[in-house]
Amino acid sequence: MTTIDTLSASTAAKTGTASAQSEAGSSERFLKLLVTQMQNQDPLNPMDNAQITSQMAQIQTVSGIERLNTSIQSIGGQFMQMQALQGASLVGRDVILEGNRLSVNDAGQLQGGFELASAADSVRVEILSGAGAVLDTIDLGAQSNGRHGFDWTPKPGVDPALGDSFRVVAKAGAASVASTALMRDRVVAVATGGDTLNLELRRSGTVPYGQIKSVN
Repeated sequence: MTTIDTLSASTAAKTGTASAQSEAGSSERFLKLLVTQMQNQDPLNPMDNAQITSQMAQIQTVSGIERLNTSIQSIGGQFMQMQALQGASLVGRDVILEGNRLSVNDAGQLQGGFELASAADSVRVEILSGAGAVLDTIDLGAQSNGRHGFDWTPKPGVDPALGDSFRVVAKAGAASVASTALMRDRVVAVATGGDTLNLELRRSGTVPYGQIKSVN
């Protein structure tokens, strides 16, 4: 059975062989050109030793850059493998990300969250139906800057099943305070694309890991 370590070793070996061949080819071409140039130089105006030294230094620099690029690519591949393995441990866990959808906590209450850019004298959360109508309002009073959460217990006569999303209205005096709605979602799968680790979320679909605010 082929393991990740075996595949990594095989890939590294092939990459190293290709790099060595490329480097050897570049050096060989340079030496041929240099010899040809010296054979055909003007005897009355020969090449300067400093010029030859400079050209040799250039080929060494190119070879060094090729080796550096190969090393970076190898490290990048190993990093993505580590990310994928770590990401697999997130499957089944809840994460917090930007979004205004209500979620259900362990107590069966609908909840959401938000982040304030600065302190607010008054914060109001409006619970919305799927059609965007205001079903209920939660008055949270004054709140500091940063992240906050809330639970919604519907007032009498309001069907909690109608609650779909929410909207935050925050003010400092007469001025509005910028807020970012936050929601909870569950990781159902992980995938890598290019140099990005993506999470497959139950409600939000595919989301880059960099957009996750926290993991619960």
